[in-house]
Amino acid sequence: MAHDHQNHEHGHQQHHHDQAFWDERYGSAASVWSGNPNPQLVREVADLPAGSALEVGAGEGADAVWLARQGWRVVGLDVSPIALAKAAAHADAVSAEVAERIEWRQADLVGWEPGDERFDLVTAHFMHLPADLRRQVFPRLAQAVAPGGRLLVVGHHPEDHETVRREFDEHFFYTGDDLLSELDLDGWTVETNDAPTREMLDAEGRPATIRDTVLRVRRP
Repeated sequence: MAHDHQNHEHGHQQHHHDQAFWDERYGSAASVWSGNPNPQLVREVADLPAGSALEVGAGEGADAVWLARQGWRVVGLDVSPIALAKAAAHADAVSAEVAERIEWRQADLVGWEPGDERFDLVTAHFMHLPADLRRQVFPRLAQAVAPGGRLLVVGHHPEDHETVRREFDEHFFYTGDDLLSELDLDGWTVETNDAPTREMLDAEGRPATIRDTVLRVRRP
C-alpha cells in the first residue's frame, strides 16, 4: 500500500489503514501502481551493502522486488492479502531467485509489533497515517532496525498538501524534522533529511512538481 506513482496514494483518510478498503482497491484493477520501485528508495539504497530488509506497506511488491534484485533478503509486509498475492506473482515473474529472497507477510500495521526480529534496512514509502497513529507505528519501525542498520521513511512533504491529496488533513503529511521529533533516535546518525523534487501528475492529470520528505537514519 505504499507506492505513489502517477498520484496514487493511500485512499480516503477514514479507511487508509483498513484491510477491507485495500482489498477492494487492489482487487479493482489488474495493477494499482506502476510496477517500478519508488525513486527515493533507489536513490537512498542503491549504494548500500545488501543485507536483510523489512519493506513496510509492500503493496504489489515493486520495492521489495527491486531490493531482492540488489541481493537483499526481504520481508514484505502489507495489510492486504490480495496485494501480497499480486506481489508474489510479480516476484515469480522476475525470477525464482528473486522470489526466494522475499517472504510476504500479511499484517495490520496499527497493531503490528516487530518482536525480536531486526533488519539491516527498514523502509516505508508514502505510508500516511493520522498523526496519532503515525506516532504509534513509526517508532515500531525504528525498533525493528538492527544495530548499524538504517530506517528509511519517504512521504509527501506538507508543501504538497494541495497538489497530491487534498482530502487528507494536513497532519497526515510530515517533514523529516517532524519524524525526528516523534521518534526516539538518541545516538542515531541522520544520513539524509531532505525534500527533493520530482515530476508527477496532479489530481486533475496535469504535470506538477512535488517534494518528497526523505529521512534516512542509521542506528548505532
